[in-house]
Amino acid sequence: MIKLLALDLDGTLLNSQGEIPDKNREAVRRAEDAGVLVTIVTGRRFRDARPVGLDLNLNAPLVTHNGALLKYAESLETVSVDLLSNDACLEIIRAGKRYGGDALVSADPNNKGILLFDRVSDDNEPLQRYLRWAETLHGSEASEAVLNVERLEDEIPNHEIIHISFSGACAAMSEMELYLERQLGGLVTILTTVYPHRNFTLIDILPPNVSKGSGLKKLAAIKDVEPEEVMAIGDNFNDIEMLEFAGTPVVTGNADPNLIERGEFYTTVSNDEAGVAAAIDKFIFGQEND
Repeated sequence: MIKLLALDLDGTLLNSQGEIPDKNREAVRRAEDAGVLVTIVTGRRFRDARPVGLDLNLNAPLVTHNGALLKYAESLETVSVDLLSNDACLEIIRAGKRYGGDALVSADPNNKGILLFDRVSDDNEPLQRYLRWAETLHGSEASEAVLNVERLEDEIPNHEIIHISFSGACAAMSEMELYLERQLGGLVTILTTVYPHRNFTLIDILPPNVSKGSGLKKLAAIKDVEPEEVMAIGDNFNDIEMLEFAGTPVVTGNADPNLIERGEFYTTVSNDEAGVAAAIDKFIFGQEND
């Protein structure tokens, strides 16, 4: 019997337009009405995931920042948080600037969360787009959600830091990743996404031993749920740990082929075909969709 349902956001619960299909929305509501705890497990910052949690009125804490922060969308109660040390943060910022990366610092885990930055390179169009999207998403709260500061190094001691991300050209970011791994080793978790055709790399730096799987495992323990009572749905490599933890692991039809080929993962239809709803119907309610 499934007691906890964990949903990745982008490429899974959300369709290609970044919206929740009506079938997914209805299926999530039916699952909760049947007594299932439903959560989002995402690499997104809490503040960027919170609108979806509020929209769905989820009954469990959101697992955000790739598992570093567990927090209720409505009440803002922080259930669990892992932080980067100030010393590690300062070294990360110095290294990033040395290699020409643009830093985004996520802080304030006990409230809605704030995003700090001190520069955006003229040629870093993906980061410019993200900042515009974040400001639009947060509407009237944008001025307190996204802060342009003079020097990040001066701000670090004044905040609790959950997550630092860097973006920039592939070659420079590859060198920076190697440097951080040598200097910080097991003191941080480094997750890298490379887009060669756009000459763009995103590096997420998180507290040590953090992953979507560790966050989901922590939530299951808090709620006294066994792994075999957990169902997880995802589409990409940062979902692997949570899929491996769950007794019922499901990947969407649009998932990376390497995930679809793994025999222990069930495959549902794509995110644009409401794959989450189809999986809920099959594994929670025992129904087969045509």
